[in-house]
Amino acid sequence: MPRFGSHVSISKGYLEAAKAALAQGGSSFQYFPKNPRSLVVKTVNRADAARCALFCRDNGLFSIAHSPYPTNLASEDPAQQDQTAASLINDLEIAEMCGSVGVVVHFGIYKGKDPLQGYKNIIQCLDKTLSAWQGKAKLLIENQAGDHALMGTTFEELVQIRSLARYPEKIAFCLDTCHLFASGVWSEPENLSFAKHARKLGYMEHLAAVHMNDSVYPSGSRRDRHAAVGEGCIGEEGLSAFLKLPELQAIPVVLETRKDQDGTHSDQIRLLKHWLE
Repeated sequence: MPRFGSHVSISKGYLEAAKAALAQGGSSFQYFPKNPRSLVVKTVNRADAARCALFCRDNGLFSIAHSPYPTNLASEDPAQQDQTAASLINDLEIAEMCGSVGVVVHFGIYKGKDPLQGYKNIIQCLDKTLSAWQGKAKLLIENQAGDHALMGTTFEELVQIRSLARYPEKIAFCLDTCHLFASGVWSEPENLSFAKHARKLGYMEHLAAVHMNDSVYPSGSRRDRHAAVGEGCIGEEGLSAFLKLPELQAIPVVLETRKDQDGTHSDQIRLLKHWLE
């Protein structure tokens, strides 16, 4: 079975975040390693991170970190790129200390005249970041919905960027179901033909995590609005079929949806488990 969980707060520290994830019935979780609205490098409480890693090992919890919102791999400004690389290295260091699989990072947004330059910027930023990284935690590139730019919506782009990067072995993927649907790559809830295409391209063999989100808007809308699982345009039929994909077994499948009435994601986690019974 996939390792279900949700995004949790680190306001009380990394260990408490892991405990909160376990308390709601999860076997995985996602967290922001630092302030989600800033690229400022954070000095980490190493003791707390180590306790988090030990707690996760003892309780079979998997975790992924998520880079801050301002992170943009496609930026062409040299100073911004240096700051982004430094921030991502900081995120990777924190993820490593907490025992996490890796750090989720959005594909990147470039609105210049030459899209090819945007792809070059992404590869350059990845190379700059990963040349200074020797740990086990990976960068997990996330597919995009197409709301800000069309870049990063297709499996072809994601696989190509990884293959052209200097350190592909340090890169894996995080697949967001809402983004996949909103972009139009997942065309109909009951049609999972995208998975066969992704396998053929070599994407699925490097899938390390999933963001399990329903979609407020229909396929092809290019509008990134998450709905609680089973309550959006993908619905129970589509998401429950998606969960049966063999590549999802034993990897973090994390909710980024609104919380349930009790302030956690416990009901939605139970629902995901129920769909697989």
